[in-house]
Amino acid sequence: MLSETKNALGAYLRARRELVTPRQAGIPSTGVRRVPGLRREEVAMLAGISADYYLRLERGRDRHPSVQVLDSIARVLQLDDDHVTHLLSLVADEPGQHRLRRRRPHEESLPAGALGLVEALVQPAFIEGRYFDILASNAPARALDPRLVEGGNQLRDLFLDPGVQALHPDWEGATACLVASLRHAVGSDLEDPRFIELAGELSSASPRFRELWRRHEVGAQRGAQIRLDHPLVGELTLNRERLAISGAEGLMLVVYHPEAGSINADKLALLASAVPSAA
Repeated sequence: MLSETKNALGAYLRARRELVTPRQAGIPSTGVRRVPGLRREEVAMLAGISADYYLRLERGRDRHPSVQVLDSIARVLQLDDDHVTHLLSLVADEPGQHRLRRRRPHEESLPAGALGLVEALVQPAFIEGRYFDILASNAPARALDPRLVEGGNQLRDLFLDPGVQALHPDWEGATACLVASLRHAVGSDLEDPRFIELAGELSSASPRFRELWRRHEVGAQRGAQIRLDHPLVGELTLNRERLAISGAEGLMLVVYHPEAGSINADKLALLASAVPSAA
């Protein structure tokens, strides 16, 4: 997996090409295919570039295609906005320039004001880092999930902890969403030490993670409705909001809140009162 650092653009193009069928691309499927997706020459034809040039892109022999070429390829591969942004992030004006621009410090500093805000909120809330490390959480969050504590990591928990897996009825959907978000977060900075540490651990221990990482899905994690199957109060449907923390690049405030007056609000209140030791 980490061999992508040598040719991130080629690995991405190849993975996305293999996910678009000839039927989706509007061309006939002919001959024996080793994969269900498009052949290189078919992508080149549909994008209006030579097959030799496209081959050079996938093999890493040309790392500086024009924006027009990338736009054409993105159209053929049916990439949405998040995937197009990721594609463009893999191309630098000069070798190494883009990676240096994206480099972030390994240590993530938490503003004191943000910590105070988390502790003051009555709804479950926590602060997560670029790679979904838990940097701080409040008592309602720990009552909802005792693993939402400083030093924890949501990716590790979701893929490796059976208790967290049981908490998510749509575990497959949750894992796919989180890996796409990891792709979005890391961009082309595949040599970030924290990323290497975390991705190496998950790749070794989780076939599901390896499968999802190979797909090269990219998606920024946004506010959404989530379903949980809690061992104490049963099924919960909560709204998840993710808010950027001013002055702390990459850090997000995550808040879970129910619809006012709903049974989910009652369950959340019951859960908070039933676990006084979470404070």
